[in-house]
Amino acid sequence: MTTVKRDGIPAGRILVVGGYGAVGAVVTAALAEWFPGLVVPGGRDEARVRRLGGVRVDVADAEGFAHALDECGDVSVVVLCVEPPDAGIARICLERGIHLVDVGATPRLLDAVADLHDVAVAAGASAVLSVGVAPGLTNLLARRAHEAVGGAERLDLTLLLGSGEQHGGDAVRWTVEGLAEPVTARPRRTALPGYGTRTAHPFPFSDQHTLPRTLGVPEVTTRLCLDSRPLTAALFAARRAGLLGVARRPGVRRLLTGAFRRVHLGGDGFAIRADARSGDRHAALALTGRGQSRVTGLVAAYVTRELLTATSPTGVHHIEQLPDLSGVPEMLAGHGVVLHASGLPDRSPGR
Repeated sequence: MTTVKRDGIPAGRILVVGGYGAVGAVVTAALAEWFPGLVVPGGRDEARVRRLGGVRVDVADAEGFAHALDECGDVSVVVLCVEPPDAGIARICLERGIHLVDVGATPRLLDAVADLHDVAVAAGASAVLSVGVAPGLTNLLARRAHEAVGGAERLDLTLLLGSGEQHGGDAVRWTVEGLAEPVTARPRRTALPGYGTRTAHPFPFSDQHTLPRTLGVPEVTTRLCLDSRPLTAALFAARRAGLLGVARRPGVRRLLTGAFRRVHLGGDGFAIRADARSGDRHAALALTGRGQSRVTGLVAAYVTRELLTATSPTGVHHIEQLPDLSGVPEMLAGHGVVLHASGLPDRSPGR
């Protein structure tokens, strides 16, 4: 184990993979303030990362990643701010007894890391998955709403994103891939604080795949809309017409990813809402903020801090499974994130 604490400070170093990206730079800055001299940014751009005092790492090169860990010396935790192609990087960390915080959002990859639970337990390591806004804050609000109704039969999660924000490449690529996925659920009209009633459309966020297992809720659906009503309407009309199915082709996906990164129609605000229902019982909570990438980085930083300074159970867990992380929404209050826990109107009827 490399996580012996001295006066609440981890003895080892903190490697932030993707430490200069849209999310990773936020993680690096926050952790460097809390743990001076212990944070090491990592990334593929060797010249850039060396200027930042970090190390070159490539999540597609497992052998090289292991060498980078050796170069860093005694590493307590790895924060993954970019998605690797498989669970190989997670296995390397957990087998060495290194904690892991993963901001990934692809269900296939999250499931693969979750399968390493016994590996983590054997090495005395902890991994936290579903770390960010969605998944992440959506999971935490979902648990609160679920508990408020005494066990939900259905959870409806709604996410509004600011279409004017400059997102990282991984986030845009993941969104493009999601638009190409088939859907079975219907759109839903939902009231969001500060944005009025919006039509949100089913979208394959990983929280709806995770929460049925972690909370035992039979039916979970996550829906998405953008702050720009015209862009939301155009985007999902194209999906209904089957025009975005070609995004499954790698070449087309690259073209669409590049195009979406150049489109900035709207602001940088976001809102999430969780509705839980059980019989005639209904509970709703919402949260608003600005800068999804920034807040994702802050969530990852706070999770990492709690992992290093509190006593967390070993093994692999999603964020909503760890009681010590239930207060993350309140931790973000000083960063402009507002929790709306009461007085929310119900959804409007129709579409």
